[in-house]
Amino acid sequence: MKRRTTVPYVNDGRRAAGVLFHPTSLPGRFGIGDFGDELIRFIDWLQSAGLRLWQVLPLNPPGYGNSPYGCHSSYAGSPLLISPDRLLRDGFLPALGDVPGFPADETDFDRVREFKNALLRRSWDHFNAHPNDDHHQELRRFEEDNHWLADWALYAALKERHGGKAWSEWPHALAVREPAATEAAARELDEAIRFHRYVQFLFFRQWAAVREVVAARGIHIIGDVPIYVAADSADVWANRALFQLDADGVPRVVAGVPPDYFSTTGQRWGNPLYDWGRLRETNYRWWVSRFRAGLRFADILRIDHFRGFAAYWEIPANEPTAVRGRWVPGPGRALFEAVRQELGSLPLIAEDLGFITPEVHVLRKAIGVPGMKILQFAFTQLNSPHLPHSYDPMTVVYTGTHDNDTARGWYEQAGADERQLAQTYLGLTRATPIEDALIRTAFTSVAQTAIVPIQDILHLGSEGRMNRPGNEHANWAWRMHADALLPDDAQRLRRLAEVTGRL
Repeated sequence: MKRRTTVPYVNDGRRAAGVLFHPTSLPGRFGIGDFGDELIRFIDWLQSAGLRLWQVLPLNPPGYGNSPYGCHSSYAGSPLLISPDRLLRDGFLPALGDVPGFPADETDFDRVREFKNALLRRSWDHFNAHPNDDHHQELRRFEEDNHWLADWALYAALKERHGGKAWSEWPHALAVREPAATEAAARELDEAIRFHRYVQFLFFRQWAAVREVVAARGIHIIGDVPIYVAADSADVWANRALFQLDADGVPRVVAGVPPDYFSTTGQRWGNPLYDWGRLRETNYRWWVSRFRAGLRFADILRIDHFRGFAAYWEIPANEPTAVRGRWVPGPGRALFEAVRQELGSLPLIAEDLGFITPEVHVLRKAIGVPGMKILQFAFTQLNSPHLPHSYDPMTVVYTGTHDNDTARGWYEQAGADERQLAQTYLGLTRATPIEDALIRTAFTSVAQTAIVPIQDILHLGSEGRMNRPGNEHANWAWRMHADALLPDDAQRLRRLAEVTGRL
């Protein structure tokens, strides 16, 4: 059945502004931001600031390096985001017990994962020991309504049994999902499977409550759909035929981008590449399902690495870098037509950054979705396409993204020529912080949508950076200090949104 929707803001002509802020970065006593009271306070602040869009990174279970862009599932939610306080209030936990001391300004993912897992096990034991008919009926309905849950719960249980190893390293019969082997495993791991189903029930129950609060404040959530999925994921394990893998489940070719100005060896991401021919034969059924799942997380979906749908860089899996690869045509418009045939008009944003060819722009315009511009990229050359005077109104402009330094950190490390161009273009004075100048420039641009990372609103330097691409450690851990969101900042943004037609 088609999903009929009024597309909010991103391509309907209305001007709006919003904040990029991943919930793991919220403050709180449990070591990581979650779906609890601090999130509600942030949403209230967002409303007071006149900002109608909240952009998050993928909310799925993070994998290697704790990256939200290398998740173990495109469908499941991250257990780390479940709020202990909400569990307590909703009757899913009898008591919190001892809460360890955690760092306030960063997430120690290993310690948080250990704490949250123990807490969720206690919640599961309580759920079974003290039956609540309403809650049990809710769980049964959740299980019936989510087709992906069986594969995810079995994958998660098997991953635990095998010490966290990737599924391609499991016994061959399980890796290739021989029916006899998976049926035997399902029987043996029944309790663990039921636990993982329950955890997902808790996640989506809490997220649904958050979305109700967000909707009541007149705010829309922008989510993220990475084009690729992790090799070690339930997505690939349960759908091996849709990816270019060998008989053992190891990718034959992997994803990345070729060498460019920023890297002489390119970027070898290592994600398995799709078998687009096989997907086309099914009328892209898996992608339809994935977009439908994405709409459970958000109102608007940003497609990460959109250019890969026009053409993608294919790297032989035995190559250590991205130098030796080739461009291969992607599915193009046919995929989006198949999705819209099933789901109706979708609110999408195309992340069209990097090496962009005319065919990418043609595809984006053909499906009628806005692209992205980054102000931090605007001052490396005269007449850069990221300078506001060159924008098409159907654009989403950012001061920076999760992959950039903060505005202040970028400016402090920029070269003299780049800084001079920024000063001239922005009319920058010593009295104006660079982050304020970029926010004002984004808001006053013709771009219909302007998004600002929370770090720029908080006037943070490089200490607030969320991700350093190419650095495998110390990413995704930044957390905001308690009481950092000030009424004065909200009023300043609200007035700016008002005078620039974004309120």
